[in-house]
Amino acid sequence: MADRCLLYYITDRSQFPGDEFDRRGALLAKVSEAASAGVDYIQLREKDLSAKELEMLAGDALRARCDRMPPGTGNRQPRTRLLINHRTDVALAVGADGVHLRSNDVAAYEVRQVMAVSARGPLANDPPVVCVSCHTAADVFRAEAEQADFAVFAPVFEKRAAPGTRPTGLAALHTACQAGIPVFALGGVTLQNAAACRKAGASGIAAIRLFQENKIEDVVCALRSLEGNG
Repeated sequence: MADRCLLYYITDRSQFPGDEFDRRGALLAKVSEAASAGVDYIQLREKDLSAKELEMLAGDALRARCDRMPPGTGNRQPRTRLLINHRTDVALAVGADGVHLRSNDVAAYEVRQVMAVSARGPLANDPPVVCVSCHTAADVFRAEAEQADFAVFAPVFEKRAAPGTRPTGLAALHTACQAGIPVFALGGVTLQNAAACRKAGASGIAAIRLFQENKIEDVVCALRSLEGNG
């Protein structure tokens, strides 16, 4: 488990008010804010968009990521990695840093092979980041075996937007964290219960609302102050 709490902002523009233009602008502003605050990963998760629409938004998100980069980046290489949900083709088309796979997607190593052959942009110099959504400890161990870089384990707690969804709980998270890859806790995570996720072994925190409904710099400061159980 990483000593430094890793952070993963997952986007959902449908949660912002206004029309599509307003929501898109709000999302891009949050991407810029997250990069400025030093969030490690951003997943563009706009599943309702067509491939072309997602590609356009992803290109804008890559540019927004560089708008307010923190001092010390020197060569203009952002440290925040942008991942595309599910769509390897879109990630390749825009030169994103990698892909977030669904639990029933193809194996991480297959995606890695495809991206290595066709890489452009950041991927031309650095290996792609491939992570996987997981809902059981077995999912996480399989993701590790299939060469995922990290797993996102959910839902740890009951989600406000889906109160009927059964949470996995901290014990299941702890078991999942015995795998040899970083595990991010997702689902109902707040500033109040994030420390429990770290104590259970989570290397990081993944969230939508926690980042979108708050000033990201404040969230980052609070979460980065958390220590794990070693």
